[in-house]
Amino acid sequence: MGLRNEAVQVYRWLRRFGYNDSHSGNLSVRKGAKFWVTPTGACADTLRKSDLVKCRVEGDLPMGASLDAGLHQAVYRADPDVGAVIHSHCPHVVAMTFDGADYIPADFEGQYYLPTVPVLTIAYADYVAEAPMRVAEALAGGRVVVVRGHGVYARGADLNEAYKWTCSVELSAQTAWLALWAGT
Repeated sequence: MGLRNEAVQVYRWLRRFGYNDSHSGNLSVRKGAKFWVTPTGACADTLRKSDLVKCRVEGDLPMGASLDAGLHQAVYRADPDVGAVIHSHCPHVVAMTFDGADYIPADFEGQYYLPTVPVLTIAYADYVAEAPMRVAEALAGGRVVVVRGHGVYARGADLNEAYKWTCSVELSAQTAWLALWAGT
């Protein structure tokens, strides 16, 4: 299928399954010393592989790259084995972590894959300056991190793995949410 086609497909799935709205979130895929990231303001419904912005793991980022391109770059610099980064706005995860406490899945699968998901508090005004290093540091030791009130960042050896962790943490949070409403 090709890395860029796969990136477009996964970005559309994030929208289709309610993890992002039409123009939110971002993702990137890496090949060696370069990576492709969604452009600023990308619409999941109309994104094409030619819209992805080619960046280098080392060096300046080009115009048009996602606001989070520097964050993706920092994750790739921190770990050469990372092949993909996904940023989503998974609603249940965001809702379940507004208190700022690390997310600890209650469900079996969540505990198996993601025993503790760090939750970072980063002030809105400081996001662009602080998020790249803080998220990269948190992902260096784990699969998923949440920026409180904002969203989920997942890393993987490839897009399939990063997507798996994104889906796993959201399903865990959905299950916890339902359990709260059920009174259990």
